[in-house]
Amino acid sequence: MAEIATPVAPSVVPAPSWREGELILQNACPTGDLEKRWTRHKDNLRLVAPHNKRKLEIIVVGAGLAGASAAATLGELGYRVKVFVYHNSPRRAHSIAAQGGINAAKNYRNDGDSIWRLFYDTIKGGDFRARESNVYRLAEVSVKIIDHCVAQGIPFAREYGGYLDTRSFGGAQLMRTFYARGQTGQQLLLGAYAALQRQVELGNVQVFYNHELLDVVVEEGKAKGVIVRNLITGQISRVAAHAVVLATGGYGNAYYLSTNAKMSNATAIWRAHRRGAYFGNPSFVQIHPTCIPQSGDYQSKLTLMSESLRNDGRVWVPRKKGDTRPPHETPDSERWYYLEEWYPAFGNLVPRDIASRAAKRVCDMGYGVGPTGRAVYLDFSDAIRRFGREVIYQRYGNLFEMYEEITGESPWETPMRIYPAVHYTMGGLWVDYNLMTNIEGLYAIGEANFSDHGANRLGASALMQGLADGYFILPYTIGHYLATQLTQKLSTDTAAFADAEKETRQRIGNLLNTKGTRTVDEFHRELGKILWDQCGLARNAEGLRTAMSQIRELRERYWKEVKVVGTNEGFNQTLEKALRVADFLELGELMIIDAYHREESCGCHLREEYQTEEGEALRNDKDYAYVAAWQWQGEKEPPVLHKEPLTFEFVKPTVRSYK
Repeated sequence: MAEIATPVAPSVVPAPSWREGELILQNACPTGDLEKRWTRHKDNLRLVAPHNKRKLEIIVVGAGLAGASAAATLGELGYRVKVFVYHNSPRRAHSIAAQGGINAAKNYRNDGDSIWRLFYDTIKGGDFRARESNVYRLAEVSVKIIDHCVAQGIPFAREYGGYLDTRSFGGAQLMRTFYARGQTGQQLLLGAYAALQRQVELGNVQVFYNHELLDVVVEEGKAKGVIVRNLITGQISRVAAHAVVLATGGYGNAYYLSTNAKMSNATAIWRAHRRGAYFGNPSFVQIHPTCIPQSGDYQSKLTLMSESLRNDGRVWVPRKKGDTRPPHETPDSERWYYLEEWYPAFGNLVPRDIASRAAKRVCDMGYGVGPTGRAVYLDFSDAIRRFGREVIYQRYGNLFEMYEEITGESPWETPMRIYPAVHYTMGGLWVDYNLMTNIEGLYAIGEANFSDHGANRLGASALMQGLADGYFILPYTIGHYLATQLTQKLSTDTAAFADAEKETRQRIGNLLNTKGTRTVDEFHRELGKILWDQCGLARNAEGLRTAMSQIRELRERYWKEVKVVGTNEGFNQTLEKALRVADFLELGELMIIDAYHREESCGCHLREEYQTEEGEALRNDKDYAYVAAWQWQGEKEPPVLHKEPLTFEFVKPTVRSYK
């Protein structure tokens, strides 16, 4: 196929380019009544007899909520499971940072919630860029998640009478979010970790700490195992299995400054992509509206303040530009509660993409607060007066303490200052309804896949998806594939394993032999600035063309100028970072290509050329109602674009309004 590129004048930076693929992706979604699809699908999956499960080995990479829950459940079923995690304990997984809560359609509040409403809110919140079948299944399974976690002993907040408490979250007019104060992710992870450790004790699961995946081994179109590196000793090992599950989270740290833990990276899914796994919607990156603003260039990450705070906090800026009075001296009549004015139906609980763009908009207009003018206030004074300090402390006490420790300011006395920051990635490896990539036997779950959130994730849905995939979906669907692998003998003594290990060692050697003068962090920071400026809260064609040229030039310099000290024999964090940033540089190019090709605005993807006069996203359902799944063709070759058409049988895509 001919390469697609926009004609430009010679003096203009060339456009990002790609090739159109002819493949229409098959998603394996069932048909028929929406509410019966998952049940009927499970009834038609192949099964593995209990005595045969002991013959099958599964690799799970990552032990956050999705990985730990999957490994525990697969071990419980009788499979032999090996878990690889780069931390010294699964309890350090970034899942603990999902503080605010987990959605479920239990309707405990009797406020009209239902599986259908959660399904619709999620589809609408994602700006109609997700599969109906996947999203309905997620809403359906959400009900079971809460029951399962309560049985585990998760200390969800309760009302006076003992019933589980819920609160509101962005993108919904219902109180469907279950929570454990401001540490929901941590408590859920402890539950999954306990389940995992039980299987370790029983001998069904082995956990290998301080090991990082550096490549996926694919033979004859099927995943056969992985290449891992021991981060303490430097030893590189081959590990074979009948199936490989990637549960390694998202790639928000490509931006350098994000709310993600610093070790969060894209290597596992990116190496799988280079081995042939399609990458879905890489430019769909969520900018979270409630983060502590950047203080200076010295920072290496940003801190998320839970979206649950918008449940009781009111967002405002002074109505007068340049008003530098302390917030408590600003009368209510001189405060601009812009979300409440612009979106009266949802107010401060609009979805994240809308709240983030609104904050940027008022700051761009000159109404921002704080030393840099890139912040807005999140004020709890009304809620404290209404409910009392004790109630607010029970809901958000640890979040208030964290904010004060970081900023030196008490939210009890003065409003928080917040500004958007990179948080969650809706893009990831393309998977079908069974959570399998286009590579047979290779699965991606949780944030590592693209599947359930469309162009924007509603708050409190990350925990829901991670546990749904791990506890209730993958354990059913993976058996359908494994039933065909009973006669397959495992061996690492193959050409595919040898080639993968050789390439891994060569990549490490190339970095160690560069002998440059610049640190890995310098390159990472430069990449992050390019992505944030040109592919962050807003994008446009000119900026994306510029970014593409800048990233390519940066990547060329990286392999000549980066300095990686030490050796591969032992503990070497500089080498770890260098390998990850090399992958971020390649992924950054694909993010730019994906953002450039999608000539519409949808959810988190705001192309400035395609928006209403009010600054709202303007979708193009006629031309872009599909999943963009990219195929790797080589370091110097344009990727191939395959499409999975999105069909809507039960909801009608409409202009997304929260007014």
